[in-house]
Amino acid sequence: MSDEVSSRRSRITPEREAELHGAVLDLLREVGYEALTMDAVAARTKSSKATLYRQWGSKPELVARALRCTQPVPLAEIDTGSLRGDFGLMVQYSDDAQMAKDTALLRGLAHAVHESPELHKALRDLLVEPELNGMQLMLQRAVERGEVSPDCAALEFVPHVIVGAFIALPLIEDRPVDRAFLGEFVDAVVFPALGV
Repeated sequence: MSDEVSSRRSRITPEREAELHGAVLDLLREVGYEALTMDAVAARTKSSKATLYRQWGSKPELVARALRCTQPVPLAEIDTGSLRGDFGLMVQYSDDAQMAKDTALLRGLAHAVHESPELHKALRDLLVEPELNGMQLMLQRAVERGEVSPDCAALEFVPHVIVGAFIALPLIEDRPVDRAFLGEFVDAVVFPALGV
């Protein structure tokens, strides 16, 4: 994070920031991305539009940061000493209700991402890249420990497979991913593909 953004964002308390993020997500669920305005966020949170722009710079950044705050723990922070333990903890930290809400929100944002390059960039920079980097770190540690072969062809596709599960399950079975499904999916698909 740049010094300018860091100093800009340090002016509100973490509790107030969480409150603002929650209001943004509530509005997203109610009206969708296109109809979401900084005026509406300001009114809902009893803050000024100037404060919102000073803290987040833009609507896409505010939305991406609000979605990021729903993540229970950054993947990069999970290190149990084994890949099975890391994935087990990742599943354990997952929250069924939050995953259902996030899946619905992301599905709703799919169209907006195609229409707004700024939203696409903000989501990639603030939500997708940190999780991809965390997943790659988990997998690299597994390779270094000898759990996964360094030439395993599936290594680069693990994020794709996991994201695919989040997209496919609602389409195929009309239900969101939950911890039980995620645990079974990792055991039945991800670990065998990695030779674990």
